[in-house]
Amino acid sequence: MILLEATRGEIVESIHRGHIVVVNCAGEIMAWYGNPRYYTYIRSAAKPLQVVSIVEHGVAEHFGFDDCQLAVMTGSHIASHRHVEVVRSILDCIGVHPTDLMCGAQWPLDRPSADRLVKENRKPEPIHNNCSGKHAAMLALARYYHWPLEGYWLRDHPVQKTMLDTIGSLCGYHTEKMGIGIDGCGVPVYAMPLSAMATGYARLGTGLLTDHKRRRACNIVKSAMLSYPVMVAGEGQFCTTLMRAGDGRVLAKAGAEAVYCLSLPEHGLGVAIKIEDGNNRAVAPVVLEVLNQLNLGILEQWQKFQAYHMITNRRGETVGSLRPVFRLSRGV
Repeated sequence: MILLEATRGEIVESIHRGHIVVVNCAGEIMAWYGNPRYYTYIRSAAKPLQVVSIVEHGVAEHFGFDDCQLAVMTGSHIASHRHVEVVRSILDCIGVHPTDLMCGAQWPLDRPSADRLVKENRKPEPIHNNCSGKHAAMLALARYYHWPLEGYWLRDHPVQKTMLDTIGSLCGYHTEKMGIGIDGCGVPVYAMPLSAMATGYARLGTGLLTDHKRRRACNIVKSAMLSYPVMVAGEGQFCTTLMRAGDGRVLAKAGAEAVYCLSLPEHGLGVAIKIEDGNNRAVAPVVLEVLNQLNLGILEQWQKFQAYHMITNRRGETVGSLRPVFRLSRGV
């Protein structure tokens, strides 16, 4: 199903197909476009659900993690100086070294930080990886239970099994049915229907249909993300900009290959989106149009997002647009 047209002048130059689903906390489909049960990997949109494990098991309280540290654990950060220092503070709290991070080295997505490494003739390290916060959370879980740090990233390690159980429970989807692959940072990544991802986000934002302990954990993770949206992505990144503009009414988390999940806590809804070709340029216009069509009054500052619909050339001229062309279907 076509979600978006990319125009240049008067011509539709490209199209992006995909799928959208909006569910309530019970997993009931409230709105959709395309296949609401499209089966794909959740990728990094799983991170906030994984961090629920850190709070629920008492790890965050034991090590004294604050909201800023929890937020970077949920994030795909750009490795600004602040991001790196917060991840380093997590490692210091649990008594491990940055070399214990097994996410692989990555150049910072933050340009000043990358330029600084070049100027200092340094290579990027695993702590610069945009998943280093999640890996620090995994190491914290291992330390808390005195599990071996060796192999914490492997599918059969207790860390991965614990986090998988949390994801499956929140999403209301049997873990035995999940496809398992390896993510870009080396840990297992799980496939499930979009409707299950959206269910997980509906529950993340509200804590509904969970027990008291998990509801508290969901609320803590939600509060951390809303308090420090810059830790979830970074300055100029869509997740951060969207959550700031939403003023506490939307949680947002991107995943690789153009997966995107939202929680709308006031309304008890979760949203999951997949652009089939994996092109991230289509994500922001589609997300904004979903919020527009839901008509929940979540975003009042639409002028902040006009640039996400524009195609510009290297002279800064607007030469085309990214035009949503879908209409959500409604009903349970």
